[in-house]
Amino acid sequence: MAFIAESELIINARGAVYHLDVRPEELATTVITVGDPFRVKEVSKHFDRIEVQREHREFVTHTGYIGNRRLSVVSTGIGPDNIDIVFNELDALVNIDFETRTIKPELTALNVVRMGTSGSLQAHIPVDSFVASTYGLGLDNLLNFYRLEQNTEEASLLQSFNTHTQLTFTQPYISGAAPSLLKNFVDGYHQGITVTCPGFYGPQGRVLRLGIRNPQLIDRLTEFRFGNHFISNFEMETSAIYGLGRLLGHHCLSLSAIVANRVAREFSKDGGALVERLIEKSLGILSNLPS
Repeated sequence: MAFIAESELIINARGAVYHLDVRPEELATTVITVGDPFRVKEVSKHFDRIEVQREHREFVTHTGYIGNRRLSVVSTGIGPDNIDIVFNELDALVNIDFETRTIKPELTALNVVRMGTSGSLQAHIPVDSFVASTYGLGLDNLLNFYRLEQNTEEASLLQSFNTHTQLTFTQPYISGAAPSLLKNFVDGYHQGITVTCPGFYGPQGRVLRLGIRNPQLIDRLTEFRFGNHFISNFEMETSAIYGLGRLLGHHCLSLSAIVANRVAREFSKDGGALVERLIEKSLGILSNLPS
C-alpha cells in the first residue's frame, strides 16, 4: 500500500484534515456544500440537533441530524480552486486511513449536494426559481489538471460547444450529476447544463471598467443547443464538484437559486428569502431519501 507523505496530506495536531479542521468521525456521508460560511448556520438551523461545529478560515462545518438522517453542511468559499481543497479533503476523511496514511481497501461514496446561487441564461428560467444541474461544463481548467476522461457523448457535446462559442482561451470539460440524486429533484426545479466560470465579472460577461475578450459570451451560451441539452445557468463551482466527484466516486448534485436572469437583466428583490426556500425544499427531499 502506498504511503501518503505528511507534505501531501496535512493532518493537524488534533487529528483533523488541514483546511477543514474536521476529523473523520465528525463528517456525515451526506454532505451539503454552500459557498458562504454564514450560510452554514442557515442550513443547520433546520437540524433537529447539531453534534459537531468546526471553523477554520472560510471553511465552516456543522454535522447533525434531521430525524435519523445524519448530515454535514460545509462552506467551500467561492470558486473551483476552493472546491479542489474541499473535495480532496472530504474524500480523504472517508477514504484514507489517517493512522497508516494509506487508502482504505473499501471506499465510501459520499452524497454531496451543493446549494448555492446562480444566474439564469434562459428567458424561461426566471429570477426566484430553482435549477438542478444535469451537467457541469467547466471553463475554469481545474479538471484539466486531473485525468478526467470524456465519454463519446460528452466529447461530441464539447466539440459542438467549442464550435458554437469559439472560445480560444480555455479547454472546457464536462461531467454529469449523479442520476441517483438528480431524479429526486424534478418537481419545482428547472434542469439544464450549468456552466462554471473562474470569476464573477469578466468570465461571466460582466463589463464595469474593463473591456472583455468575448462580448458575445452570454448570447452564445444562451443560444447553444445539443440535442435536448441547453445551458440553463452559470456560476462558479458546479463543474469542479461534478468532475472531482466523478473521479473520486462520490454522488454529486448542484442546486441553484436563480438570483439573476442575465437575458432579462433582472435581479432578485430578496435573494436571502429565495435561498431559504431552496434550503427548506431541498432538505425536505434529502432527509427523506432511502439510506
